[in-house]
Amino acid sequence: MASSGAPQMDAAMSCHHFTHAILRTPGRSVVGGLHAGGGPRPDYDAVLREHAAYADALRAAGLTIDILDPIEAFPDSIFVEDPALVFGEGAILLNPGADTRRGEVEEIAPALHRHFGDLHRVTEGYADGGDVMVTPDRVLIGLSARTDAVGAQALVEVLGRLGRKAEVVDPPREALHLKTIATLIDEETILTTPAGAASGLFAGFRTIVLDADEAPAANALRINETLLLSDGFPRIAERLDREGYRLKLLDTAHVARIDAGLSCMSLRWNAAQASR
Repeated sequence: MASSGAPQMDAAMSCHHFTHAILRTPGRSVVGGLHAGGGPRPDYDAVLREHAAYADALRAAGLTIDILDPIEAFPDSIFVEDPALVFGEGAILLNPGADTRRGEVEEIAPALHRHFGDLHRVTEGYADGGDVMVTPDRVLIGLSARTDAVGAQALVEVLGRLGRKAEVVDPPREALHLKTIATLIDEETILTTPAGAASGLFAGFRTIVLDADEAPAANALRINETLLLSDGFPRIAERLDREGYRLKLLDTAHVARIDAGLSCMSLRWNAAQASR
C-alpha cells in the first residue's frame, strides 16, 4: 500500500532516517517469553516467519542490518530495543525492569561495541527501551512497570552526554511501555490510542487517534519513507493510506502474544550522525 503523496522529510534532520539496524533471531525459547495477559502462546515457526518478514521490510526500506544469533537462555532477547538504545552519536546499555531480561544487556554489548566502540550505561534504577520515544526536539522517557523514576532520571543524564535533551513523562497506567500506546509517524504527528490522546502527553503534536478496538496498531515504526504497521487493523490502514503514508503491513499476530510489536524487534540508527 503506497501513495505518491506520502509526507516527505529532510532526511538529514529527520529522527526517522536510519541507515543501520541490529536484530536478533528468535530462539525456540521465545514461546516462553513474558506474557502479561491470557490467550494462547505463540508458535515458534510463526514468530520466525514474522521476524524474517520484518527483517526483509527493513532491508527494503534501505537499512543495512546485522542479525545476531538466538539466545535460548533469554526467551525475550528477540526484542533488542529494550536492553539498549542506539543513536548515530553512540549507544547506551540500559537496565531492563523485568528481572528475567537483565542478562540480555551483557549479551548485546559485544554487537554494540562492534558498531559504536565505547558504550554508555544506565547504572541506577530500571529503564526499558520500549519506554523511550525520540522526537525532533527531545527524547521522551515514559514511566512504567519496567522503567522507574530513578532509571528514567539516570537515562536523562546519559542522554545529555550524547547531546540529547530528554523529558520524563507519565503515560496511562495500563500501558506496558510508552511505545505500546504511541508512535511518532512523522516529525509532527503521533499515532496513539484514545488513552494516549487523553493523557496530554503529546501536546504540540498532531495526533491520529485509533479506534479502541484497533489500539494495538499504536506500536508502528517509521523507517525512512516507509511506515511499518501491524496487519489486521483495516480502518487505521485505510486512513493512513488516504493521508499519504507509504505503508508496509506486517503480520505480528504471534509476536503480539508475547506483549510485543514492531519497534521492539530492532535497534536503529543513522550512521551519518556520528560525524556531526
